[in-house]
Amino acid sequence: MPDQPVDEGCSIAATLAAVGDRWTLLILRDLFRGVRRFEQLRSDLGIARNLLTDRLQRLIELEIVHRVPYQDRPIRHEYRLTAKGADLSPALVALMRWGDLWYAVDGPPTLLVHDACGTPLEQAVSCPACHETVGAQHIRSRPGPGRMTETTGAHR
Repeated sequence: MPDQPVDEGCSIAATLAAVGDRWTLLILRDLFRGVRRFEQLRSDLGIARNLLTDRLQRLIELEIVHRVPYQDRPIRHEYRLTAKGADLSPALVALMRWGDLWYAVDGPPTLLVHDACGTPLEQAVSCPACHETVGAQHIRSRPGPGRMTETTGAHR
């Protein structure tokens, strides 16, 4: 089994343990944009080789990214998101949207659009039962099936 984030009691903490540093998030951003080769990532990000190697290796160990050969002699690889990695898209979009709202003085530097029609995308949380958009003030939390009980150390 690959390395797992350490905090099982909080999904946000576990996610941050896996992908929560600046370089990892920017590497993921580039992978979503189609930048897949080591030198392209290094050049686009301006990241040191050792840092990029370290972050890519961690993403591979966590099965968020996998290496795929694209050349035999000499062997060269590119980095592709796994299904687990692709599932990070909404989180990155949420971070981008927040940055657009609070830090993009002259408007968003990049727009995300629907590839079929070109319409700028919105991000919203909706209820799967009633299909209503749910604002932050109407979101509540409750213990889930993965929560450990404090007295026994076992799952509820």
